[in-house]
Amino acid sequence: MAVILFALKRSYPPTIKGLGGWSVALALVSVACVLASFLGQAPNFIAISIPRLLLPTGLFLTYAGTQRFFGVTPRYWPWLVLIGIVVLVQMWFTFVEPSFIVRLVLSNALAACLFIAFANLIRKQGLSSFARILALGVVLAMLAILLMRIATAFLWPVGQDLFDNSPQQLAYVTSFSFCVVLLSVSLILLAAERLHSEVAYLASHDSLTNALTRRHMNEVCATELVRSQRNGRSMALLVMDLDHFKVINDTQGHQRGDQVLVDFVAMVNGLLRRPDQLGRFGGEEFVALLPETSLQEAMGVAERIRAACMAPGPQPRCTVSIGVSTNLDAGDSVDTVIARADAAMYRAKTKGRNRVEGP
Repeated sequence: MAVILFALKRSYPPTIKGLGGWSVALALVSVACVLASFLGQAPNFIAISIPRLLLPTGLFLTYAGTQRFFGVTPRYWPWLVLIGIVVLVQMWFTFVEPSFIVRLVLSNALAACLFIAFANLIRKQGLSSFARILALGVVLAMLAILLMRIATAFLWPVGQDLFDNSPQQLAYVTSFSFCVVLLSVSLILLAAERLHSEVAYLASHDSLTNALTRRHMNEVCATELVRSQRNGRSMALLVMDLDHFKVINDTQGHQRGDQVLVDFVAMVNGLLRRPDQLGRFGGEEFVALLPETSLQEAMGVAERIRAACMAPGPQPRCTVSIGVSTNLDAGDSVDTVIARADAAMYRAKTKGRNRVEGP
């Protein structure tokens, strides 16, 4: 699973964080288990102390990787200091006063603290998908196993080492190992879910400005037009074209031109309502959808956009010509409404640009 996550890190977009941390975490857990299997054949420092360090570190890196995945900045030092202290105490009960039960309780208590924080992190992100529900369920199951193991340690004999063949120890090791595999699967599902959402976003949004693509904007407008016609409401479309945009590209370069487009979209989005949508139809031409908006209200919105484009700013700016249209009758289609707004925009161009024109 560590190798699979490492391969995903190399192939997934860099915007999906945490995959590297998950891969390293599972690798550390794997190394810890391999070293622990040499108990009785290798020195206790190798078979006990190093695994007791690697295992909680791996669990913590899983938690930290999940924090990065969800956009939360991990706090490494408090946890690493706590892990270091617990490992030093465990070394005392390994070499000075050997006690497997003390080491068992300490390691399980530390892991339980990690899983409590882990479960709380996933809960705060919401349980909107199967991957998140599975991850939370597995983490809670692992927490329950750890707490039950701590409790039973004081009720039944625990043997002398991790590989004691008592029924409770066998059940603990088996169930915990199975949960580690399930946790790995849930992490991969989380990454796949994020990849799907990013691909869907890229398919519907312009890569430069983050405005909706023309195809997706047409779909949104068609849906809204049907709803407006069914409810007897009016929707408005604004067709906006930046004036003399080619001059900026020719005199100041395409990077400056791109920045003008990005700034324009950010400015327009700041003036629109939450239900409104903004799409890029190509080049410097944009379309805004205003649901449940009359022609008079849409003309006012267009005028505010035109005025905002003239406001002074650090970046070069373009004025904008805007055409406004609304659905007039039941026979209207998206194409006819856009065509009227487009014709109005070209009238604004012919009348001197930096204007708002209605149908």
